[in-house]
Amino acid sequence: MDRIVVVGASAAGLAAAETLRREGFAGTLTLVGEESHPPYDRPPLSKQILASAWEPERLHLRTEAQVAALDLDVRLGVGATGLDVAARSIRLADGGQVAYDGLIVATGVRPRRLPGAAAHVLRTVQDAVALRARLGPGRRLAVVGAGFLGAEAAAVARGLGCEVVLLEPAPVPLSHAVGETIGRVLSEVHREHGVDLRTGVTVAETAEGGLRLAGGEQVEADEILVAIGSLPNTEWLDGSGLEVADGLVCDRYSAATPGVYGAGDVARWHNPRFGVTMRIEHRTNAAEQGMAAAHNLLHPSARRPFAPVPYFWSEQYDMKIHAYGYLRGHDTVEIVEGDLRRRRFLATYRSNGALVGALAVGMPPAAVRPWRRAVASGATHPA
Repeated sequence: MDRIVVVGASAAGLAAAETLRREGFAGTLTLVGEESHPPYDRPPLSKQILASAWEPERLHLRTEAQVAALDLDVRLGVGATGLDVAARSIRLADGGQVAYDGLIVATGVRPRRLPGAAAHVLRTVQDAVALRARLGPGRRLAVVGAGFLGAEAAAVARGLGCEVVLLEPAPVPLSHAVGETIGRVLSEVHREHGVDLRTGVTVAETAEGGLRLAGGEQVEADEILVAIGSLPNTEWLDGSGLEVADGLVCDRYSAATPGVYGAGDVARWHNPRFGVTMRIEHRTNAAEQGMAAAHNLLHPSARRPFAPVPYFWSEQYDMKIHAYGYLRGHDTVEIVEGDLRRRRFLATYRSNGALVGALAVGMPPAAVRPWRRAVASGATHPA
């Protein structure tokens, strides 16, 4: 194998490139990225960058010297537009082509949008800088979607002195991810901080000066942030013969087909630890899967299944949330430590009797780490 191409220059793509070099690949290694920026961290966009606590330069995942040491053929500011698996060739937006012997697809996701007038989204550093320039005391921000991204942005905006209305179609925000009881606890903190949280409402379209709900009601706002989920960036794979279904479909090794692997937010793979196919949009998973895909591509006779215990975290006001496992589709939730009313507790999640996850609110990360080991071991009763 002389030529490997990594398409996607964020956390998953960078981790893949570093792993390939670390594990001995000395051939031509091309890193293709649609954004013009070198690889940077995205979780701080809705926290430190939006709050103006950090400047964008602090987001860089590696220094210029560290990237240079990888001896990459770097193609930034140009996206991939097509893939010919038979010819092992990638078409680029600038009209060029890149040949490969091995390929890692790490093209990530893009925000879903609403019809109507232009509204803010929060995926790139430009998105975050543009939105923060419009926030401040007396400004009114409407946030569509009370998932973790929307909730974090709402909390930051309140801290900046904005009036905030937070709109969510579900009766209980985040109930699909953490359960109704804990969803209510997490959402109530927004009301306590003065957010106008409205649940069970659907936004029909955005408009100048606000937005319109499905029932016709107008909601006034100076700025609108749409945080209603993401779409995998797979259009460039159309016609390639690779299977695409809400992401690039991969096997337990993160392989889509021989010589082509997926990593990060764009990859839908079978996680043998939980026995289900999943696509995870978390920073830690992106880096871990980038490393796993690179190893398996480079060492086909020594492949290892990618079977992580997913991890995510969130900060909202002074409330810190840490979780391990795959919480979606759980059967039961149990509070095993702490008090919901004080927002200091640890909850466990089970499916068919097996422990599948644990979530801690207002507790140090060390309190939930032992539960990661319990999830990894497939425990069927409390540790």
